[in-house]
Amino acid sequence: MRKTVIERKTAETDITLSINLDGKGTSKVDTGCGFLDHMLTLFSKHAGFDLEVNCKGDINVDFHHTTEDVGICLGQAIKNALGDKKGITRYGDITLPMDESLILCALDISGRGGLYYALDIPTCKVGDFDTELTQEFFVAVAREAGITLHLRQLAGVNSHHIIEGAFKAFARAMKKAVAIDPQAKDEIPSTKGVI
Repeated sequence: MRKTVIERKTAETDITLSINLDGKGTSKVDTGCGFLDHMLTLFSKHAGFDLEVNCKGDINVDFHHTTEDVGICLGQAIKNALGDKKGITRYGDITLPMDESLILCALDISGRGGLYYALDIPTCKVGDFDTELTQEFFVAVAREAGITLHLRQLAGVNSHHIIEGAFKAFARAMKKAVAIDPQAKDEIPSTKGVI
């Protein structure tokens, strides 16, 4: 079973996160930030991952620590759930429309975490969520999961649509990348023999 539970407690956040990569896209998310809850819920649905997140964070300050630390936990959970990565497709990509926005996501579960980010979000906030935290979230996920992650905006003027498109595109690309390749289900998808 490709599932795991991550617990992380700091002076700023207290998080429990569980994921099942072979789930049905069900979620239960409570971070204290409504917009982040919305993004994680749709990530779970579009990736087909079962996801539970409970975070108590210093949201009286802002949502920075909550967003970054949830990203850290999600990245760690993905890495743990994948184990030795035997049989995975490894690569995933999509160009995803979200109304007027168009987001390209391409990723490689390479073991070399890095975010290559080109979203131009026009407003500083969506509701009470600082839009710059979108990049912080994906930096944390990519680094901790060991994913080479490209996110690029091809079109879009609505901040909510751009960010939602990025989360959905990431979800759909991850769904492809973690899928088991039936022709190579017992092989590590690397000439090195390890990822």
